[in-house]
Parts: sequence; C-alpha cells; structure tokens
Amino acid sequence: MEREVLNIVACEGSKRIVRPETYKQWQIRNRRAGFRQLPLDYEVVNKIKNKVKMEYHPNFMLNEDGHWMLQGWKGRIMFGTACWAPSKT
Repeated sequence: MEREVLNIVACEGSKRIVRPETYKQWQIRNRRAGFRQLPLDYEVVNKIKNKVKMEYHPNFMLNEDGHWMLQGWKGRIMFGTACWAPSKT
C-alpha cells in the first residue's frame, strides 16, 4: 500500500505509474452491475472524523461526497468507502 499512496501523492504526469479509477467511476461501474448505493451512517462517520481530527496528522483528510466517505492526504483522495447492496429488480 505504501507504493500506491506514494504514487497518488507524489507523482504527476509521466512519473505516475498507476492511474487508479476514481470513486465516481466505481459508482458507475457498480450501478451498471446491478447494485445500489446505501447512505452512510452519519453517527459512525462523525466518530471517525473526530478520531482523525484528534489523533491523525493535520494533512490527513476525511470528507464526504454523497454516499461516499473519502480519505486522502493533502487534498488528494486516496480511498473512497461506500456501502452497496443488490438492486431490487
């Protein structure tokens, strides 16, 4: 995981080895595969935000976008977390 983070945070242009798909691309892919996104549990999200604020480096970020919880470093998103369930058809 160390190399993945380094690639996202420190590399630009041709120096970037891997260009991972964005969380929004995964959202489209999951919906096309027959899943629906569930809302975040805001009580859990707030607990995590408080822990990050108190115990993590100030450059570590935790944000929300729709039903996604996004984690990153210095404004760059590294991970997107969401909950999915099969669509009712």
